[in-house]
Amino acid sequence: MTITARLRATALAFTAALFALSVQAAVPQQKTQAPGYYRLMIGDIEVTALSDGTIPMPVGKLLQGVKPAAVDHALSHAFLKDPVEASVNGYLINTGTHLVLVDTGAGELFGPSVGNLANNLRAAGYQPEQVEEIYITHMHGDHIGGLMSGGKMVFPNAIVRACQHESGYWLSKENLEAATGDRAGGFKAAMASVGPYVSAGKFKPFEEDTELVPGVSAKVAHGHTPGHTTYMVESKGQRLLLWGDLMHVASVQFADPSVTILYDSDSKAAYAQRLRIFNDASKNGYWVAGGHLPFPAFGHLRAEGKGFRFFPANYSSFRLPN
Repeated sequence: MTITARLRATALAFTAALFALSVQAAVPQQKTQAPGYYRLMIGDIEVTALSDGTIPMPVGKLLQGVKPAAVDHALSHAFLKDPVEASVNGYLINTGTHLVLVDTGAGELFGPSVGNLANNLRAAGYQPEQVEEIYITHMHGDHIGGLMSGGKMVFPNAIVRACQHESGYWLSKENLEAATGDRAGGFKAAMASVGPYVSAGKFKPFEEDTELVPGVSAKVAHGHTPGHTTYMVESKGQRLLLWGDLMHVASVQFADPSVTILYDSDSKAAYAQRLRIFNDASKNGYWVAGGHLPFPAFGHLRAEGKGFRFFPANYSSFRLPN
């Protein structure tokens, strides 16, 4: 091969390399997830898990009644590290005659990593205007913030419902005036999120355990907050308990339900409710889902040793029956 031929071959190879690099550079990584929704049939009732996003949770600073080394060990065993990226979940229930939303996510209250619930509801085939009733597990900002956006109701046709003990606590001006720091911020967030619905006559609290629409019942579980409430979905002998913030950190609190969290208003009551419901769900085998279990959070519980083990729902791509 002549020198000229060698130079041409080298130039061609260099050009090909540059072209390959330019092709690679022209395919940027997307770094986004698909819309966050997943459906589960409970008898004839369709339940759609809706992701509001995730938030970093510094569990080492928040969990109580457990040594830091035990928290680190449990997280490491689950291939996690502190802070844990915690899911924020809501649930859309279509009974066939009623469209009900349980919790609304954080909305604009917790930063850009959350606030996606309404968009994921649309992606799931529904519109916020179609939601008839909204059931609140409790009035912490990451469960009620999605009620409002830009000063407007996100669900203009919905009636909002929560336990009277919960609304009486968080919507009290006297309690706000007596609170300081972060606690005062919690009252202000509740009033800003729920208040417009109250003013519009669209807030209807309930007293205790009651059926709200056929197939969906409120089951009080006070402890995490004064009126914390779970919701049972039931159809054709199948049941699903939406338990809100009964627990927060799966890798720690399933194995040891006695571990509480700083956010609990009454940690002893929160533990008692958690243990009661964990035992009941394990004994009776019904579905459970939570506000901060890894999305989509559907699963079952079994007692295991001194604690419990969570079994996530097996993913299914089959079309749900009509």
